Amino acid sequence: MVSDARVERFWDERAREDAFHFVDSRLPYSGGEDERFWSGGEEAVSHMLEVLGVELEPTDVVVDIGCGIGRLTRALAARAGEVLALDVSSEMLARAEQLNAHLDNVRWLHGDGTTLAPIADSSVDACFSHVVFNHIPDPAITLGYVREMSRVLRPGGWSAFQVSTDPGAEAHTPPGGVPLRRRLAALAGRAPRAYDHPAWLGSAVDLDALRRTASDAGLSVDGVEAPESFFCTILVRRES
Repeated sequence: MVSDARVERFWDERAREDAFHFVDSRLPYSGGEDERFWSGGEEAVSHMLEVLGVELEPTDVVVDIGCGIGRLTRALAARAGEVLALDVSSEMLARAEQLNAHLDNVRWLHGDGTTLAPIADSSVDACFSHVVFNHIPDPAITLGYVREMSRVLRPGGWSAFQVSTDPGAEAHTPPGGVPLRRRLAALAGRAPRAYDHPAWLGSAVDLDALRRTASDAGLSVDGVEAPESFFCTILVRRES
């Protein structure tokens, strides 16, 4: 297991290196801010809500777990009454506040990397997370977050999130690992660093274990899209 402090340090370093690319690695490295970055956040939120069959109400309080620099936060803030944007990286949060200073219904919160503290019990209507748990190096931490969702959700509230359920998948890393030429380019500052770091590669979660964890925490699993994939999308709901 990689320590929480080490994970925080990893994402702080990625924020300083190229926050836009490491939040959305489809974008060019060192390409700077790009409108595709923000439109991609809107597309991701719309897609997850559609495939899971849920909606956000204008009065809802929603948690954006692993908010990064606010890519999905903007889209959630346009739909909900308040967004609690949580991230383990203080560097990501500092950039998020600067880039989204126009949002007046967002609170930026520094998380501890294992829980949803400092969010209070039974205080939110929904939780949302996109390609965040996929990068967590220990599946036990991801399951801990599922339990935390039950803690912070109001009765009847729901969570939409993604996990990797494919133990053969590693986040954006080619078979055989990162080739030497890319490692050398990274050392020269011409390619992303740390693609072989556990906090980037992440870990797979056993779907049956997730179902058991959810049930024990008082959550029902109401939807599973793309099982046995790196982008398995899940809907859980807290019992009323």
